[in-house]
Parts: sequence; structure tokens; C-alpha cells
Amino acid sequence: MPELPEVEVTRQSFAARIAGARIEEVRVGKPLRWPLGCDPATLVGRTVTSVRRRGKYLLLDLDRGLLLLHLGMSGSLRFDRAMPDAALHDHFDLVTTQGVLRLNDPRRFGAVVFARGETAPEAGKLLSGLGAEPLGDDFDLAVFHAGLKKRKASIKQVLLAGDVVVGVGNIYASEALFLAGIRPTLAARRISGPRAARLRDAIREVLARAVAKGGSTLRDFSNAHGEAGYFQLEAMVYDRAGEPCRVCGSPIRMIRQGARATYFCTVCQKS
Repeated sequence: MPELPEVEVTRQSFAARIAGARIEEVRVGKPLRWPLGCDPATLVGRTVTSVRRRGKYLLLDLDRGLLLLHLGMSGSLRFDRAMPDAALHDHFDLVTTQGVLRLNDPRRFGAVVFARGETAPEAGKLLSGLGAEPLGDDFDLAVFHAGLKKRKASIKQVLLAGDVVVGVGNIYASEALFLAGIRPTLAARRISGPRAARLRDAIREVLARAVAKGGSTLRDFSNAHGEAGYFQLEAMVYDRAGEPCRVCGSPIRMIRQGARATYFCTVCQKS
């Protein structure tokens, strides 16, 4: 699943190129996770003013309203001056004066949703429950620690939930917890202030490094240029079960938490 770094890398790869483009046509294929929410023809003539990100959502600001895009489990975007005819898994084309933005999504868990504004009910339903942006200025340590103190669940599960801090998916939660030296099974409410500070800093560092590396390509992720990411090549624990820890040499262990694989070092992450 594309996580926050992959979504941010995707945004960076086409945001400047589509800014100022006027929409000429909207082509909708098979139904996605949620309906578009408007007649596609009503978007024709509107202008894309900017592209932002909130968690794992891309927000295409229009001169009237906005489009919220989610890549789901297997989605990816392409943006180019010209596109071949839509293939089996191409489900949404935004044709503009500066190129075509295409959503390809084999599993169709992604979505494109129109909203009249960021405070409109359609947008609020998707965005209102999201936690702090980990790469933004509002990732406040005191608020973060207070949020952890309210949760009985394991810290790994709390990070994945997205209501305390948004966008820390499975890969990067394992990596951040390793960097902070915290066992993924530890109850979130048991994390002290100093450890919360280490974890916040680790989350920032891991996500920023992943963005710089173009994200992680485990199966088929690529940005809007069609380029793969390389963060997975330097992962400390993720997908390395049985391999030696890069710090202490102990075997990396894998367990299941909420049906998701968790990777950690039993020596470097004692508690």
C-alpha cells in the first residue's frame, strides 16, 4: 500500500507541472472505492491551482472546489502530455491543458472525490479524523505524548491508526520504532516523555529519508514520472525476518499485529 512518503513523492512529481492547468475532459472508468460525487462534465473548465497532501490524501485545489485522491492498496498516478488509450486498470483520467493525470488501480480501493471545499461534508468525512502531520509544524511533542497516554493498544497499532499522528504506515512504523529503540508490542500509554520525544524524532527522520529516496517500491509503486523508490534497500528491520540486525547482529524477528507483519530487533528494542 502506498504510504505517506509514496504519496508525498507522487505529489512532488507532478504538482508543479499541473498547477495552472485547465480541465478539458474527465473520463471515469470502473467504480472506485467511493463515487466521484459530481457529474464529471461539471469539472470541465475549472483550473487546478495547486496540489497538497493531507496524510495519504492528495488534494487537488481547483478554482472552484477540490478533488481528493487516495491511492488505496495498489493505486498509482501518472501525469504526461499524452497517454495511450486507457487499459484494464486505468479508472480515472483528468485531461488538462498541460497533460493527462491518470489513476491506475488494479484493486480499485483508491478513490477520487469532489468536494466544494475542505470544510465541506464530503471532505470532512475523509479528513476530520486524521492526526497530526508528522512532517509538519503541528507535530507537537506534548500533544503527541498526551495522545499516546490515552491509548491502551500497542504503540505499533496506535501509529497505524492514524488519529494521533497520520500517515505512519506499516513499513515506516517498524522502522521508526527500531530507530527509537521501542518494542512494537509496548502499550502506547506506557511510553515516557523522553521516549515519546525519541519516537517523534524517529518518525520525522524515517519519513523524511523515505521521501528523499523516492519512497519504497515493494511491488509496483512508482511516482507520476513512472520512477520507482529505493528506501526499502536501506530498511533496518522491515521485511528482514531472520536476517542479522544491522546494528547488533541479532536475527530480526517478525510477528503479526492486527494481521499486519511487524519487524523488530529483540536486542535493540528491549522494551
